[in-house]
Order: sequence, then C-alpha cells, then structure tokens
Amino acid sequence: MLYYLFEYLDKTMDIPGAGVFQYITFRSALALILSLMISTIYGKKIITFLRNQQVGETVRELGLDGQTQKAGTPTMGGLIIIIATLIPVLLLTKLNNIYIILLIVTTLWMGTIGFIDDYIKIFKKDKQGLKGIFKVIGQVGLGLIVGSVLYFNPTVTVIERSSKVMNSNQTETVISESPVETKSTVTTIPFTKNNELDYAKIIEWTGDDYQNWAWLVFIPIVIFIITAVSNGANLTDGIDGLAAGTSAISVLALGIFAFVSGNVILSSYLNIMYIPNSGEMTVFIAAFVGALIGFLWYNSFPASVFMGDTGSLTIGGIIAVLAISVRKEMLLPVLCAIFFAENLSVILQVSYFKYTKRRFGEGKRIFLMSPLHHHYQKKGYHESKIVTRFWIVAILLAIVSIVTLKLR
Repeated sequence: MLYYLFEYLDKTMDIPGAGVFQYITFRSALALILSLMISTIYGKKIITFLRNQQVGETVRELGLDGQTQKAGTPTMGGLIIIIATLIPVLLLTKLNNIYIILLIVTTLWMGTIGFIDDYIKIFKKDKQGLKGIFKVIGQVGLGLIVGSVLYFNPTVTVIERSSKVMNSNQTETVISESPVETKSTVTTIPFTKNNELDYAKIIEWTGDDYQNWAWLVFIPIVIFIITAVSNGANLTDGIDGLAAGTSAISVLALGIFAFVSGNVILSSYLNIMYIPNSGEMTVFIAAFVGALIGFLWYNSFPASVFMGDTGSLTIGGIIAVLAISVRKEMLLPVLCAIFFAENLSVILQVSYFKYTKRRFGEGKRIFLMSPLHHHYQKKGYHESKIVTRFWIVAILLAIVSIVTLKLR
C-alpha cells in the first residue's frame, strides 16, 4: 500500500525522496526492520493473550529431560510469524505481483491448516489434532493452486537467449543474439555445468506436442515438494528455537537467489536464469526473516511460546513455494537438509520397527527416538547444544547452496 502511495507522490507531485520506494533493497530493509519490531514488541502481547486464553501446550511424556517444565507454555505462536510477515508485505510490496500473491495465499492457507490442527489439540483436547489425511488434502490443494498458477499464468516467465539465424547459399549464419521472454518449465540442477532441466523433456516421448502436457509432470512435482517440505518443517519443530532458527537461515539464502534471479544484470553476470518480477519476493523474504528472528526472541531456550503447527506448516509451505518460484527446488535437499533428515529419521524408524516386528516378532529401532533431534536428547545432549549445532549445520548448508551460483 505504501509502495503505491509513494509511487503516486513521486510521479504526480515529484516529492523528493519518494522515488526511493522503487528500490527493492530499500523496501526489503524497511520490511526487515518493521517485521522485527512487530514480532518483538507485539509478540509479547500476543503471548499474553494466548496465555490468558489458556492456549497451553499439552506435553506427552516421552522421558526427555526438562519436558514436564514445558507443560502449559503457550502455543499457536506461529500467529506472531504470520502477522509480522503479512503487515510489512501488505505495506511495502507490489501487491499485483503474482509471486507475492502466491506467497500471501500460501501463508494464509498453511497458517489456517496449522491453526485448525492446534485448535483441535488445545480446545477439543484431542492430542492427535487434525487428522493426517486432512493435512495432506490441504497440502495437495495448495500444491494444485501453486503449480497451476506457476504453469498457466502468463506473467510467470523466464528469459532465455536465442540466436537469430540467416540462411544463405545453404549455410547458416548467426547474426545476433537477443533475450527472449518465454513460458517455461525449466529448472536448475545444482553442481552441474549445463545446469538446466526442462520438466517437459520427461514426457518428450509422447509426441511432438509434449510441451502442451508438461503440466502433468510439473504440478505433481510442486505438490510433492510442498507436502515434503511443510511436513519436514513440522517435524523439526520439536525443541526450543530449532525450526525458527534453521528456517531463517534457509530463507535468507533463498532471498539471495530471489534477488539475483530477479536482477537482469546480476543474473547475466552469474550466468543464471533471469526470472522477471521475481525480485519482488526479496521484500517478502526480508519480512519473513525478520518475523522468524523476532519470534526467536521468545522461542529461544527456555521458550516463552511455541509456534505450533500454525507456524511450522506455514514455514515449510513458504520455503517450498519460494524455492519453486526461483527455480531452485532441486537444491532443497541441500539447503533444507535438516528438514529432510528429520523427515527421513521418522520414515526409517517407523519402517524398520514395522519390518523387524513382522520378521522377528519384536520391533527394533534405529534411533533412540525420532525425529532426529530427540535422538540426541536421549543421548544426553542439552537442548541448547543441539539447536546451536543444528544452526551451524544449517549455515554451512546455506553457504554451500549459495556457492552453487558459480560452482558448476
């Protein structure tokens, strides 16, 4: 909203300084500061409200140190993240930008699913919360929306370079190269020299019109990524500060990708895909990072509030949509390796237990407890040590991910 106000003031009244709102870097810095202020100043009021409403966490007895002391700690703290993100975004972004619209929809969509889940756990006294099938339906529904918009919307394009060829005396001569803006299902493969993959090529065998059916591949991939990452973030939210801290680091790296991919000069210098209008996501990312850091003020050990599924599902959904939008989804196993490790630990634990019980009559476990962070708790590590070390790993993974801009 402020963006359009200052744009009007700049163009019609020529007020000095009003044009600064045209710069993504300025609006990103402002969004970061504003979201930090909202999450830290008003976060305390939200926590007090949640405590007054008796929105307290019901802790299951898992035999972990310090677990019983957390009973009654306010949950649904994801509301702090959502509010502190959306207010700067609504004030400072171009609201007609398709990527911003998708991110706002993702935030509200996943936030609603998480809120319903937390509400059932707290007020309906059902520890299982929202049934898993309904969570999956919600994630698939968002994947359908995001995948369809990214595939069919005419403003979602990439810039490719094409050569203009002249035929003369049975010879072909390249006379110029010019950038071409086109619809494309091309994505980036990290650590490879010719690092682009067109999803449409997967069904090239179907015939000459295979490009028209690329959505049959693209949309299911989007659904899978959103479901996997949001569940990974949900499982990572198990000890104080873990999910918020690792997510802030990953999102910051995605902010760099969004900024360079949306800048024609930087994308040309780095020889990466130029994605028109994607730079606007940098403002959203700045607000989101500020909200996560502000939330950490209250969520660091010992936590004054938990984010609940309201926050964790939202975080995972946003990270997935950001990665897909900047064509870096294949980098997620590296950038969000902690999420995937947490997910994988649960899958391996459950699968191995079922297999050994069926085979030997007694279930055995790979880890002392899953998800992975609980395994280290069982080994006697303090929460703060586990979280700090996971943050260090997340920083290293983010650096490796950013290096892929040039390392091929």
